[in-house]
Amino acid sequence: MAEAQRIVLGELPALPHLPELPARGPGADLIGRSAGLLVELPVELYAARWRIAPRPGRDVRRARDLMERDLDQLAEQAEEYTGPVKVQVAGPLTLAAGLELPIGGRMLRDPGAVRDLTGSLAEGLRGHVEAVARRVPRATVLLQVDEPSLPAVLAGRIPTESGLGAYRAMETEVARTALRTVVEAAGVPTIVHCCAPDVPLELLRSTGAVAVALDLAQVIDLDPLGEAIDAGLGLLAGAAPALPPPAGRAPTSAQVADQVRQLWDRLGFPRARLPEQVVVTPACGLAGATPRYVREVLTACRDAGRRLAEE
Repeated sequence: MAEAQRIVLGELPALPHLPELPARGPGADLIGRSAGLLVELPVELYAARWRIAPRPGRDVRRARDLMERDLDQLAEQAEEYTGPVKVQVAGPLTLAAGLELPIGGRMLRDPGAVRDLTGSLAEGLRGHVEAVARRVPRATVLLQVDEPSLPAVLAGRIPTESGLGAYRAMETEVARTALRTVVEAAGVPTIVHCCAPDVPLELLRSTGAVAVALDLAQVIDLDPLGEAIDAGLGLLAGAAPALPPPAGRAPTSAQVADQVRQLWDRLGFPRARLPEQVVVTPACGLAGATPRYVREVLTACRDAGRRLAEE
């Protein structure tokens, strides 16, 4: 974590984040790391899957210990930092699709369990945001809610344990309420990230989020994105691949800037508005990339943003 945090602070001095390193094992993965923030809803590993547990055990303690150590690294290296700093957490729908009930089956199958999970996550996020703010008191905390499973939850595409069926689609209003609960509880500007196709942008606009983070390669229908931007929603534009291409080279800043510029022009907005609403990012998380590629792609995104701002 120390090296990962140095890379982030070095390459992204204007908008650093707390890295996630899932290869460290259980509790560092997206589901386990976020489940460690839940209040009065302990989790455990069972058959390599996370499930709700009757009482806190070593698995949830490991997740919480990893988070504490990661926050300590952030505090040590960003002690004097005065700008925005971003932290990430899995959203309530992705957690509901990834966590299992004690009796089996994902939490998604039980509407009451989803409500309990949402409330627990909301309370845990309040404490988490406060903990980050204490460690970097001069910084402004931004929260990113990761919802890679959201489109599948809404479309009824989350498979059951047997793989022979799928859980019933969640109603849009239920998903909207869950996300709004979490966004409001955090009490800080919140970004919702989804790198899957069919991101429900109209739903996300209504949750109180200030921005969405998307993989531009997955954007097919431009109308919903244009409406969201026209309504004032910020865009974290995922314009660089999260994994090295076959040639092994990261895209140049010019190539990344071209991706964003072309999309913006297709949307029909004036170029002068682009730097006011858009942040250039990788398409998704960089956990599977080498440190060298991470440095290269973050540098390309940073410099692409500067290019676009100077046009």
